[in-house]
Amino acid sequence: MARATRRRIAWLLGCAVMLLIAVLLSLAVGSRPIAPGEVVRALVQHGTSPDAQLVRSLRVPRTVIGVLAGAALGVAGTVMQGITRNPIAEPGILGVSQGASAGVVCAIAFLGVHSLTGYIWFAFAGAAFAAVAVYAVAAGGYRGASPVKLALSGAAMNAFLAAIVSGVVTTDAHALDEFRFWQVGSISGRDSEVIGQIWPFVLAGLVLVAVAARGLDALALGDDAARGLGHNVGLLRIQGAVAATVLTGAAVAAAGPIAFTGLAVPHIARALVGTAHRWVLPAAALLGPVMILVADVLGRIVLPPSEVPVAVMTALLGVPFLIALVRRRAVVAA
Repeated sequence: MARATRRRIAWLLGCAVMLLIAVLLSLAVGSRPIAPGEVVRALVQHGTSPDAQLVRSLRVPRTVIGVLAGAALGVAGTVMQGITRNPIAEPGILGVSQGASAGVVCAIAFLGVHSLTGYIWFAFAGAAFAAVAVYAVAAGGYRGASPVKLALSGAAMNAFLAAIVSGVVTTDAHALDEFRFWQVGSISGRDSEVIGQIWPFVLAGLVLVAVAARGLDALALGDDAARGLGHNVGLLRIQGAVAATVLTGAAVAAAGPIAFTGLAVPHIARALVGTAHRWVLPAAALLGPVMILVADVLGRIVLPPSEVPVAVMTALLGVPFLIALVRRRAVVAA
């Protein structure tokens, strides 16, 4: 047991080192490469050179958004796979991401909202509406909100909200022009005001997840086993769904929909530290930002001087992972 614990701690430290490297790359690499030493001087000594100003004004906010969004999506995906016991669950399965999209497109088309900071609150509102609607539908009928009913309700809500989004953008050219820049998913062009708006929600979501971590281990054994261990299964699922909604809403509101991070990161974390959520959740919180930042860096250099949005790069990286996951004989959901 002590050996297994040391191995898990070593992997967590390794994930932390990978995150530090990813942060440094995010601050140094781009259309204008900056030496690591200059990056450190810009952060520590507050220099006034053009490179220092570029690092502080543009790349630091971009990197912080990537860290917050990556941690939120990685942990949210872990929680969703835990409460649904579905190995391919990710933040879109409960309709949360599509709900945020519907909130943003309605704000653009009907309320005249035209700024990223204005989108955030409507994205949160849409995400919350979708999550509540999915749970309300799944909770009705026999045995309440079972994992299968949650997944099916989420799929139905996704289709419904996608139809709303498509209907609005195909009949309103102005809304389409604005919405497509947010919809593609990117962490560029974000400033410190966006960070100030989302970090309290990310922190609140992480706290909720930490409280529910032990219950997620019990849910992995099945509903009856979890009840036998003294857990309120319905309350656990509500708590997990609320936490995942808050985290996903924060990430999607700030960066737009970013696919595959919430799907891939939990499986990578389990491969490294096992299935106990007290280890998987911190590993996912570290690996999520690594995936986002590495994808963002690759997007900056793959087609210079243009940039490929981070959501496109995560999809390109995630599709091979999903194919490999499907081909595996055994897939662990939680």
